[in-house]
Amino acid sequence: MQLVVYILVYPLLWLISRLPFKVIYFISDGVYVLLYHVIGYRKKVVRNNLALVFPEKSEEERLRIEKKFFRHMCDIFLEMMKTMGMRKKEIQERFTVTNIELLNGLEKKSLNTMLMLPHYASWEWVLSLNLQIISKGYGIYQKVENKYFDKLVRDIRGKYNTELISTRESRKILEAAIESNELLMVGIISDQSPMVSRAKYWTDFMGILVPAHVGGEEICKTNDIIPVYLKVKKIRRGYYEGTFKILTENPTEVPDYGITDAFLRETEKAIREAPEYYFWTHKRWKHMGKAPKEFQQKSDKAVNA
Repeated sequence: MQLVVYILVYPLLWLISRLPFKVIYFISDGVYVLLYHVIGYRKKVVRNNLALVFPEKSEEERLRIEKKFFRHMCDIFLEMMKTMGMRKKEIQERFTVTNIELLNGLEKKSLNTMLMLPHYASWEWVLSLNLQIISKGYGIYQKVENKYFDKLVRDIRGKYNTELISTRESRKILEAAIESNELLMVGIISDQSPMVSRAKYWTDFMGILVPAHVGGEEICKTNDIIPVYLKVKKIRRGYYEGTFKILTENPTEVPDYGITDAFLRETEKAIREAPEYYFWTHKRWKHMGKAPKEFQQKSDKAVNA
C-alpha cells in the first residue's frame, strides 16, 4: 500500500516542483480558500491557540493573524514541494543570511554547532546553509511512516549536503562523528510538544507552563556543541532571511535546561514580532495544567518574583 500511495502522489509532487513560482503562489491562493473558507482545516485549534497566548489582543486582531497564518501555511507547504525541483543557486537567492560569518568563525575554531530553530517562517529552506559552510550538515528528524516518502525526503536534503538522522539514532551517530574528528553542524527543530510521560522539564512558553523538548540541549552539553539560534524573517512572499545568535559558548557550564529556556525565549520574541509566521496548527499547549507540582511551584515563584 505504501508503494501504491507513493506512485500516485509522486507525479503530483514532481509536477509542482517544476512549476514557476508565480504558478506556485496562484495554486497556494486557491488552496487557502479551500482549506480556510471551505474545509476550515484546524481553524478551531488555531483560534484557540491565539486566544490562549494573546488574551490582550482583540478578537478582530487575532482574526487578522489567523488569516495571515493560513495564507503563509499554504505557501510553506507549496514551497516544500517546490524544493525538490529548485536549483542550488535559486534556493540561496530566496533564503539569505545576514551573518554567515558567525558560523564561519566557529568553524575556524574547529567548533561543532547545533542550529536550533522553531516551526517559524521557513524551516525547509534552511538546508541551503550547508552550501555556505564546510561543516558536515546533519538534520535530526522524525522518520516518515511511508518508507518511500522517507527516502524521498532524505534524497532532497542530500542534494544540499544534509544527512538526515532519526531522533532514535541521532546521539549514536553524532558521537561517532565527533570521535572521528568530523566538524559538524546539527540542525534541530525544538518547539514541539513532547509526550507528557517522557517530559523531563516544564517551563513557561508564551506565558503558559508546558513540557519542553530537551534533547537538543542534552546533545550540546554531552558533546560540547555550541547551540546557535536561527531567527528566520519573512521578507516577502517566497523570500526569507536568517540571522544567527549564539546561545552560549560554554554549553557544559550552563545550568540544566538553561539552553532550552534561552531557545524558547528567542522563539517567543520572534512570535511576538510577527505571530502570523508561527505554526499555530500544532497543539503546542495541549498539556497545559498537567505539570508536576515541582514545576508548577517554580513557575508560580517566577511569576511572583
